[in-house]
Amino acid sequence: MNLLKQVLIKLAVVAGLAAIMPAYAADTPTLGTDKDLVLRGDARCTQCHDESDSPKLLSIGKTKHGTKADGRTPTCTSCHGASDEHVNNKGGSSNRPKPSVVFGEKTKTPASERNAACLACHSGSNRMFWPGSIHDQQAVACTSCHQIHTAHDKVRDRVTQQEKCFTCHKDKRAEVNRPSRHAVKEGKVTCSDCHNPHGSAGTKLMVRDTVVDTCYTCHADKRGPFLWSHQPVNEDCSICHNPHGSTTPKMLKQRMPFLCQECHEPGSHQGLAASVDPKAPLIQREATGGRSCVNCHTTIHGGNSPANSSMVRSLTH
Repeated sequence: MNLLKQVLIKLAVVAGLAAIMPAYAADTPTLGTDKDLVLRGDARCTQCHDESDSPKLLSIGKTKHGTKADGRTPTCTSCHGASDEHVNNKGGSSNRPKPSVVFGEKTKTPASERNAACLACHSGSNRMFWPGSIHDQQAVACTSCHQIHTAHDKVRDRVTQQEKCFTCHKDKRAEVNRPSRHAVKEGKVTCSDCHNPHGSAGTKLMVRDTVVDTCYTCHADKRGPFLWSHQPVNEDCSICHNPHGSTTPKMLKQRMPFLCQECHEPGSHQGLAASVDPKAPLIQREATGGRSCVNCHTTIHGGNSPANSSMVRSLTH
C-alpha cells in the first residue's frame, strides 16, 4: 500500500511539472528570440512613446543600442535615469516633468552628467583620455556630436562627419575648400583619420603621439631614415604645411622661396649671395632671386646624397 502511495505521489509531481513547464518556458528569455529586450524592459516608457513621436524615439531599436536579445542592451533608464517624476506625473499636469537626464541642445542637464551616462559603458579604448581633454574642458557633451536614437549617426559616417565637426570648427570649413587640400569633401580623408575627438596623449588631439607620427601613417615615404634629414620634417610637419588646406601648392603655408627664408636667410646661401647684392650684374640677380628652392633641393624632406658636412647638396638627390 505504501509503495502504491509513493508511485501515485511521484506521478502527480511529474504531471504538475509537465503542466507548468510550457508557461515557465514562455516567460524565460532566451538568446536568439525575436523579443526586443529594449521594449520589454522599458514597457512603462513605451506606453506613451510610440512610432508617432517626433522625433522618432523608438528608432533607437534600429541602432546598436537597440540590439535584440542581448542582455547588455541598455534600457531607457540606463541613460535617462529613473525619471520617477516624469513617469508618475503625480499632479496630472499636461506639462509633464522632464526625465532625470535630458539630452539635446536646450537641456538644463549639465554636460558632465550627460557624459557620465555614456561613459558608464563607453569608457575604455580610445576614450581613456577624455577626462581633461579640450572637449571635456569646454563642456562638450557626447550628444553634441553623436545622434543616439537614429540609425545613421552623421559623425560616424566618413562622408558626413566633417559637417558635424564644422558646426564648431568653422575656420576649418573654409580651409578644406581651398585649392590645395586633402580629399575631405570626397570622403577619402576625414577628421578622425588625424584627430581623436575623445582625447589624446599628444598635441591637437592627434591619433598618434606627435604630429609627424600622425602624418607618417599615410606619408610613410617621408619618414626616413635619411642620410641627411631636414629638421622641420622630424619636428612638426605643420611648420611648413597647413594640413587643412592652402592656396599654395603642396598645402604649404606660403610659396617658395619665402617659406624657406623664414628659417634660411637668403644672404647666407652660397649660391644666392649675388641675388641680394644690388651691385651684382642683372643676370646674376635673376639666376636665383625669387626662384623656388625645390628647383635644386628636390628631396626637401630628406636626402641620401653623398654630400659634405656643410650639406651643400644634401637635399638635391
